[in-house]
Amino acid sequence: MALAPIPKVILGSIAFAIFWVLAVFPAVPFLPIGRTAGSLLGAMLMVLFQVLTPDQAYAAIDLPILGLLFGTMVVSVYLERADMFKYLGKLLSWKCKGAKDLLCRICLISALSSALFTNDTSCVVLTEFILKIAKQHNLPPHPYLLALASSANIGSSATPIGNPQNLVIAVQSKLSFGTFLTGILPAMLVGVIVNASILIAMYWRLLSTHKDEEDPVSEIAAEEEVNSHQFSPATMSHFSSLDSQEWNASIESMNFQNSQVQTLRNRASPIETEIQRVPSSTMDSTRNSNASKEGPNHMPSLTREETIAMTVVAVDKPREAHFLNTSEGKDCLDAKWKRILWKSCVYTITLGMLIAMLVGLNMSWTAITAALALVVLDFKDARPCLEKVSYSLLIFFCGMFITVDGFNKTGIPSAMWDMMEPYSQVDRTSGIAILALVILVLSNFASNVPTVLLLGARIAASAAAISKEDEKKAWLILAWVSTIAGNLSLLGSAANLIVCEQARRAPNLAYTLTFWSHIKFGLPSTLIVTAIGLILIR
Repeated sequence: MALAPIPKVILGSIAFAIFWVLAVFPAVPFLPIGRTAGSLLGAMLMVLFQVLTPDQAYAAIDLPILGLLFGTMVVSVYLERADMFKYLGKLLSWKCKGAKDLLCRICLISALSSALFTNDTSCVVLTEFILKIAKQHNLPPHPYLLALASSANIGSSATPIGNPQNLVIAVQSKLSFGTFLTGILPAMLVGVIVNASILIAMYWRLLSTHKDEEDPVSEIAAEEEVNSHQFSPATMSHFSSLDSQEWNASIESMNFQNSQVQTLRNRASPIETEIQRVPSSTMDSTRNSNASKEGPNHMPSLTREETIAMTVVAVDKPREAHFLNTSEGKDCLDAKWKRILWKSCVYTITLGMLIAMLVGLNMSWTAITAALALVVLDFKDARPCLEKVSYSLLIFFCGMFITVDGFNKTGIPSAMWDMMEPYSQVDRTSGIAILALVILVLSNFASNVPTVLLLGARIAASAAAISKEDEKKAWLILAWVSTIAGNLSLLGSAANLIVCEQARRAPNLAYTLTFWSHIKFGLPSTLIVTAIGLILIR
């Protein structure tokens, strides 16, 4: 494609430059309007400068990508309500055997959850969990936050729904979910292991000098914090809290257990008071005399706390049985079983969505169908759940589609690719290395989604001239490298920024992840993981 007329090239470049600055630096001092408004500004300038006609601008918006993104976000909201992410968080601390074991668990769980629920969502819901667990075990949060962000990016590369650039690649390339998964999954699994190994090697001394020093009281408190923690799936900078109606619905099934716990506490107070009236010396002498009188097979005397607990249980057993026979008790049990049934249906619909994508059904309509099935199943006003969808991200994509298409119309990307194409053929090792380096640099310079939009069709067309298999391989290489490139720096991906902001704003757990501390790990990890993955991609 030849270059457009000079005025069109200049004006189109100005519009794209404004979009790029606001996309990479959303709080730039001279125009702090954010990414979403920046993408719309870039799109508007493309039309005002007559780089694109209004009809061409509307045609540039890719509706299948927006549909797929919307559907997966709605499904993530309902999975959060069904406690899926709380269960994932509990897996992090369940029978944890030390600092290094915890780091490996974070890498694995973050990668798997990102492949299924997008990397941004995983980072939103797991960041505060990790900070709480690190505090509980007296561990430094820095390596664990790096593990979360980097593994989320690596894991998201394996599926079309793992991150926004993969959505674009899946729709443009028409690769099936199964082809995408089988092509990148081996590289993803090995990449997660290598990434975890690099983290352990870099922070070995730090992870070895901090021991678990928590006492039982702090452990119980941390456990209660984890159990009571509520998440809100989001993407990019869209964070929202639970609606009050949704909060009431989510704890409705717990009313029975809470009321029973409070009743036990109230009834334990007078019993403990009566026991405290008995002097400790009297209790000790009675315990010793009883021990001497009884045979060796007799059970030892109970402590004060054990006596209280056993007395409460003995008192409350008949009353609990009576409560369960009342209409109120039966209603509580019914609510509990309805909640369990609803959660099971949510998990089943989500699994059905993934299976439908695997067998090759249209991914956009599959995701939308699953989202609407969950809305109908919930059988209540869907507005609280739909309000959690990141509409700002959808608008950002609309503006970005128009802006990038306008920049393509200037002819600059085609001219640059014409110079690189002879050296970037995917049928040669040197060509793959050069192509990967170009994608890596451009993804950090222009962000990964615009890079995919600019280079995707050109890379695929060049590879298709060689063979159909090389075309598929070119798309998979683009997906792998553009995703792993996000680990290079703190600004490389939205997932990194989400972890950084969530950690900085966490109440009583705040931690600042700096740019230089990230790049010290990100640079070697990105280069090594990218190189190993290129060998394994099929």
